[in-house]
Amino acid sequence: MNDVSIAVLGAGAWGTALAILLARAGRRVTLCVRRPEHLKAIRSARENAAYLPGVEIAHDINLSSDWTASVAQAGVVVMTVPSRHARGAIVPIAAGIRRDALLVSATKGLEPGTLLTMTAMLREAVPGISGTAVLSGPGFAAEVARGKPAALVAASSDEAVARRARDLFAGRSIRVYSSIDVVGVEIAGAAKNVIAIAAGASDGLDLGASARAAVITRGLAEMMRLAAAAGGRRETIAGLSGLGDLVLTCTGDLSRNRAAGLALGRGNPPATDDTTAGRPIAEGISNAQTVRELAHRIGAEMPIVEAVYRALYEAQPAHTMVEELLSRELKAEF
Repeated sequence: MNDVSIAVLGAGAWGTALAILLARAGRRVTLCVRRPEHLKAIRSARENAAYLPGVEIAHDINLSSDWTASVAQAGVVVMTVPSRHARGAIVPIAAGIRRDALLVSATKGLEPGTLLTMTAMLREAVPGISGTAVLSGPGFAAEVARGKPAALVAASSDEAVARRARDLFAGRSIRVYSSIDVVGVEIAGAAKNVIAIAAGASDGLDLGASARAAVITRGLAEMMRLAAAAGGRRETIAGLSGLGDLVLTCTGDLSRNRAAGLALGRGNPPATDDTTAGRPIAEGISNAQTVRELAHRIGAEMPIVEAVYRALYEAQPAHTMVEELLSRELKAEF
């Protein structure tokens, strides 16, 4: 597989980290950068100072702003563009993507409006593509890029494709498991970001470790309900892409979603748009909209997600969010 050319779309923190991971394993990798000034800065410093400071980008990683040419030569295309911009990034180059290529989403989110998962959106945007997969699970970009150990999951409805994606990303420091529950894996990736904002808000309000544990556990229950209602498997939510990623995102100091929640709890709500290019963003902010909408559409009860949405988009104070959650009608846990 080392002779396969790989195009990584998007030079944010995760895209850069995956390009470094793949190159470290001997893959031929092109990191596709959107903005010319960003490309120039990375080429000059061999470092993505805007998104992944302090991590060297080896010279064997090709850098390009010509996405069309890059995907035309690639046997594997890895998409890391944020969910709200993903279709806009892929449609202009869709005709150039080889139909025998493996198309992998490493983006955690649902498409605004359609509420499609990223692999479903990719199949719609690139008709006739032979294989799609999703890479997810608990991995901070800075740690993965520096070669620290992590375990991830690669999922596809086609078991052979899932194994191919698994083998592609596995390396000395990364263990990758395969799954055929694409829906469960992708729903988990989007929903856990929203729960992490709630956990961060709890910490920002200084409610203590017990409250944080309650948010994580009840948030996991919400994720299970949503995944099951969408056609996924509950056991997937107990795995790497669910519980594993949820714990990491809710507790890790490198979590942008937790940081957004901390700001919310401290009375400094984060901006709900990402119009400023060149800065890292918390995916959970937009995920709060799409996950809430999907939950309403398919009838999954998600009070924590609902509370986060109101705090972000309806200016409800974080302490009010907590009070409402605690005053809900008592019931059996299961």
